[in-house]
Amino acid sequence: MPRTKRIWVPGDIYHITARGNRKNNLFRDRKDYHHYLALLQKVIIRYPFHLHSYCLMPNHIHLIIGTIDHSPSPIMHYLHSVYARYFNKRYDYVGHLFQDRYYSKPIRNHKQLLDTSAYVHLNPVKANYTKLAEEYPWSSYSVFLKASTTSLVHTQLILSLLGEDPHQKYKLYVETRRSINDWQV
Repeated sequence: MPRTKRIWVPGDIYHITARGNRKNNLFRDRKDYHHYLALLQKVIIRYPFHLHSYCLMPNHIHLIIGTIDHSPSPIMHYLHSVYARYFNKRYDYVGHLFQDRYYSKPIRNHKQLLDTSAYVHLNPVKANYTKLAEEYPWSSYSVFLKASTTSLVHTQLILSLLGEDPHQKYKLYVETRRSINDWQV
């Protein structure tokens, strides 16, 4: 049976997740995380898009991307096929690194974008990898807490939704979401 075709509209924003095959780890050490982030930079140049937030967990990833001229399909295909070749070569593996194809959910409004970004950044806290989201080194959360420019994460859209002192307001928003029991998006 053929797969359902994904619907894409230029300019749409998506929450993308992917998990390691059989829930195995995608990242074993710092070098793996750094390699994935370097590939993200390359894919942004190859298939331009806005990376609004990310979190790399040991066995899965979260990306919030805003499309420009390309659907998420070529972006994710390039990113994950190149990363899988790196991983398999490094650890002398064969076969699939990722379980199934990536999952994508369109983000339809600003409230959903804020909630999803908070969810992504709170993932390491909810999984008990850290007590504070800002302590987790493999997410974009720290970029949202201070005024800085980065070629990787496009914070402008999310921060523009918060008015004056957006860095402090974003931190407060995420901390408020942390205390809400129903934190799924």
